[in-house]
Amino acid sequence: MGRIRPRFIKRVASEIVAKYSNELSLDFDKNRDFLDDVLEVPSQSVKNRIVGYVTTLKKQEERAKLS
Repeated sequence: MGRIRPRFIKRVASEIVAKYSNELSLDFDKNRDFLDDVLEVPSQSVKNRIVGYVTTLKKQEERAKLS
């Protein structure tokens, strides 16, 4: 079983995808570099979890377009 993400990570990631969808990609590292400028998060691990969920949402978006 996978790890369950907290609600605040899902909320922040959803807001970021809605606002910056065109600038985000399917690559975790590129998204992390982009969100360094956009997001002020004191904790590296929280930022990485947000970026990971943003990447997951973008991949889901792409799969929905293909089907």
